[in-house]
Amino acid sequence: MVLEGREQEMEFDTLYAGWTSRTEILHEHVDARRVDALAATLDVSMDLAIGCALPAGWQWLFFNPVARRGELGKDGHPRRDTQSSFLPPVPLPRRMWAGSRMQYLQEVPIGSDVTRRSRITKLVKKEGRAGKLCFVTVEHRTGVKGADCIVEEQDIVYREASSASSRAETAPDAPVEFRQAVTADSTLLFRYSALTFNGHRIHYDKPYACEVEGYRNLVVHGPLTATLLQNFATSCRPNSRLSQFEFKGLSPLFVDEAFELQAWADADDSSLLQMRVIDTRGSLGMQASAHFESR
Repeated sequence: MVLEGREQEMEFDTLYAGWTSRTEILHEHVDARRVDALAATLDVSMDLAIGCALPAGWQWLFFNPVARRGELGKDGHPRRDTQSSFLPPVPLPRRMWAGSRMQYLQEVPIGSDVTRRSRITKLVKKEGRAGKLCFVTVEHRTGVKGADCIVEEQDIVYREASSASSRAETAPDAPVEFRQAVTADSTLLFRYSALTFNGHRIHYDKPYACEVEGYRNLVVHGPLTATLLQNFATSCRPNSRLSQFEFKGLSPLFVDEAFELQAWADADDSSLLQMRVIDTRGSLGMQASAHFESR
């Protein structure tokens, strides 16, 4: 059995060895109208005129894959067996964005032309409670006029088609200083899916989400939650600049079910906010941290 496991690992490493050097370069325009549309979707008011800084997390409006409808899988994601697919064709049916680590080096001006250089840096095969897993790490460098503005390491996890009803982690006590209540309705989910060109059916097709993927309702997008957390973080520290942010999704949040964004200063580092998202059942939906610098 040990030998068989080693042979499988060698086969996996050989099959995907070339993917860790795979790169992609994309160009986009930070369109002010799309930025305004996200502000309306999130129901926020801020200065978003041309030349102003794109808020943290809003870069996910751009560089999303535009796959033809015939290139989509049954889950609504672009199939990984097409020639245009940047991600590896890992033979596991479920795919989700597990978390990211971001550095905000410079502002991305609204109205600017931006370039994103992406590189697959790591593929790791694991066994978890839900069965077989494969983690793919992608580095994205988003820049203006040749200078990096945002560097992100994004973790994508592939898993087996097991039930999504895994036990959620109960949130421990924490010295919470800041709180914000959120309820994501179906209009918010629909608009965010449209703005990010996200066809994943768990966000808008309730029968599919419940009957096929095993969720109890429509699922709130992970990057949407992470965007809300970054907006919340900057409101907690209005006189400082967000320089780093990282998040990890732990359990799904659902449409029409209230959840709370929470933040508190790190006990050992005053420039650091510890953050999390808690649902009404006390389950930990997301953990995050936000590092700030003086302006």
